[in-house]
Amino acid sequence: MDRRLKTIAVLCLVIGTGGFLFAWSGLYNVAASAGHWAITRWFLTFGMENSVETQSVGVKVPPLDDLAMVQRGASHYFGGCMSCHGAPGSSRSLIALQMLPAPPYLPEKVEEWSPDELFWIVKHGLKYTGMPAWAAQERDDEVWSVVAFLARLPEMSPEEYRGLAQGEQAGARGTTAGQLQPFSLDARSPDALGQCIRCHGSDGTGRETGAFPRLAGQSVEYLYSALQDYALGLRPSGIMQPIAAELTDEEIRKLAAYYAGIEDAPSVGLRMRIDPDVLRRGETIATEGISVHGIPACASCHGPTTAPRNPRYPLLAGQYASYIAQQLRLWKQGARGDTVSSRIMAAAARNLDEENIEAVSLYYALLRQDQELPDLQLNGDGAGGQSHK
Repeated sequence: MDRRLKTIAVLCLVIGTGGFLFAWSGLYNVAASAGHWAITRWFLTFGMENSVETQSVGVKVPPLDDLAMVQRGASHYFGGCMSCHGAPGSSRSLIALQMLPAPPYLPEKVEEWSPDELFWIVKHGLKYTGMPAWAAQERDDEVWSVVAFLARLPEMSPEEYRGLAQGEQAGARGTTAGQLQPFSLDARSPDALGQCIRCHGSDGTGRETGAFPRLAGQSVEYLYSALQDYALGLRPSGIMQPIAAELTDEEIRKLAAYYAGIEDAPSVGLRMRIDPDVLRRGETIATEGISVHGIPACASCHGPTTAPRNPRYPLLAGQYASYIAQQLRLWKQGARGDTVSSRIMAAAARNLDEENIEAVSLYYALLRQDQELPDLQLNGDGAGGQSHK
């Protein structure tokens, strides 16, 4: 037995030394243009596929049929993924095709992976490829939006893709950043406003699904601060940080001024069943808080309908309920960053349960700046209508 162990040890030493000398010699061609040996390609693919399958065990897949999720994922894919992986009606870039391994054309390949495996790949990236990890590891919600989009990608037409990814820029209006731009941008980010319009619209109201937050009516100070926090990574977001990080300070100021300067933007319409008791609970939380649970009144910082006393705080009146609710959940999870403001909000949201989050979010969504809370009129089929006082 001792002799066998010694033999094995000697063999390992010889193989290890030989491998080191081979690497030291530089004889192995690491050029991407040289490609892989067939056995090397098989081994790497075999190892990658089995690793993803094993590492994704236990990932719980949420519902992926929410159109707002698909729109968020599509918009990010358009700006961050399409050049490497292609899209309906768009091929991969020539540069991506020279990578080793070349990124797969996802419209044809994405069905080979299950949603839990796609989540793991998008979040963690892949070693020995050009696939990066998600920039904000705290934001599983963003990753799932990309997965929701990828789940629909194989059957998607070029027209549907452009509509999901580009919003109004893909439609008949076809408004370009150059037509709207009240300022010139430097060469570092020549289409900065165009990137904003793709998600938030030229009028700052986002999209009617609530996929992206409403920016119109917010203060310059708040918008500037938010973009700065994204750029510096103080506010985690794998979607916003890559965009904001490319902006100069002057661009951030001008973009903030552009959206803050939009007046009389269309209101956010809601067509849904509304329980008056839920709305009253939301109003109570917003205007009075729940002192027994240590929940302060939102209105003291965010107002119900007038501009907050501190312009660095966002105005919530008319914001999409889904966006407000998601931000509150992120604060509860500790995934909303570590700034002075985020620490204040984390403490305020800590004791909000899901019912209260949904109630206060709905209350604010039904408000319009400088207007009263609308009366709710429930018609025969239970659909919520709105009439302002």
